[in-house]
Amino acid sequence: MSVVTNTTTIGAIEAPSRRNTELLLLAFAVVIPIFAYANAGMSLHGKLPPGMLTYGLGLGVLAGIAHFVVRRYAKYADPLLLPIATLLNGLGLVLIWRLDQSERLQNLAKRSFGAFSESAPRQMMYTALAIALFAGVLLVLKDHRVLQRFTYISMAASLVLLILPVIPGLGADVFGAKIWISVGGFSIQPGEFAKIVIAVFFAGYLMVKRDALALASRRFMGLYLPRGRDLGPILMIWAMSLLVLVFENDLGTSLLFFGMFVIMLYVATERTSWIVIGLLMSVGGATVVGATASHVKARVTAWLDPFACYQKSGACEQVGQSIMSFGSGGVLGTGWGQGNSDLIGFAANSDFIFSTVGEELGLAGVMAFLLLYGLIIERGVRTALAARDPFGKLFAIGLSGAFALQIFVVAGGVMGLIPLTGMTMPFLASGGSSVLANWILIAILIRISDTARRPAPAPAPSPDSEMTQVVRPS
Repeated sequence: MSVVTNTTTIGAIEAPSRRNTELLLLAFAVVIPIFAYANAGMSLHGKLPPGMLTYGLGLGVLAGIAHFVVRRYAKYADPLLLPIATLLNGLGLVLIWRLDQSERLQNLAKRSFGAFSESAPRQMMYTALAIALFAGVLLVLKDHRVLQRFTYISMAASLVLLILPVIPGLGADVFGAKIWISVGGFSIQPGEFAKIVIAVFFAGYLMVKRDALALASRRFMGLYLPRGRDLGPILMIWAMSLLVLVFENDLGTSLLFFGMFVIMLYVATERTSWIVIGLLMSVGGATVVGATASHVKARVTAWLDPFACYQKSGACEQVGQSIMSFGSGGVLGTGWGQGNSDLIGFAANSDFIFSTVGEELGLAGVMAFLLLYGLIIERGVRTALAARDPFGKLFAIGLSGAFALQIFVVAGGVMGLIPLTGMTMPFLASGGSSVLANWILIAILIRISDTARRPAPAPAPSPDSEMTQVVRPS
């Protein structure tokens, strides 16, 4: 006896897009900076700031535009990346406005430049431009895999971006570091954009060469050492990072590029030996240049004992003031607008803006900001794990690694853990190049996550799949 049953083919279940979750989180990401803005205004002037409505409306409109673009063109993207970036950018605007209200900084600007101009409105303009670039990337970049075609073009473009600041007449020396160029009255930091462009090269190159780089020739102290001819790429990147360090006096960019390459190399080959070799090379190069380059040497001296040269060196004074800011903040901080981090000078709203967080929001505020940064990094790594193609995996891990390294070198520098690097805190610090580049980075991660989470199209059903005979023995 047999029983014949009819079974129909069931189509693929569509994965949730999580766009409503993103919208709800965006609402909190806009409301929290508005309350922070009101708190700072009440602390500084005893009344609500007059531009609070305009600020809140502007931030809300920009967040809404970004959300609409993601909902329309990256339906399955990670729902946390956009709200966290919006929250950090909004709080950064509040911190910059708070420092703009400092009479010390206003008087210092008048003595140095003859006039004072607020940085917060300019930063709001850069934020609007950054959201426009964010939308443009999602509109133009339909599939991140097309960037693989530009592997070697991106290498050439990144080298050009790194060389621009040392060109006479174009580059600008700002506080000893040659990392800026001046175009049409605007200052641009090409290194911020170079970190994204060079990640394209690293991902494309390592995807092709990873098998050769994973081969080991001999074992030494438990490590499998790579073959001699395979050391060429890491030696080239190491030399390039040292040249950046020597000619531009830019320790941060040098560490960022070399560290990003080593991270991506480790992920591509799964060889711990590359991490060890990279760490030894970076420490050796930084030690040699730190002992010879005067600008880097001054920062190393300030790191070792800032209070020994407090009255003699500007770098020592900045690090000393920063350490005192974190110390006076305690666990809960002095409150919005009640700190004295403006004593650091112009660097208070760029390199050392994290010192304002440490003093006015305390250890709790510092940990909250680091947690937000950590969430962006975690979602980037999660995106890399979910990516279906090797290029996307390496590209996402490279961007996440670069973001993590930048957070580490900036926070470590202002806290006295490592020498100062001169880089800016992503989304918080004043500077157009930084906010533009980091919003582009977020857009690329959103595109990769959308591709990774987008359900594969269901195969067309065959004529025989409509009815299947199931025979059960009697």
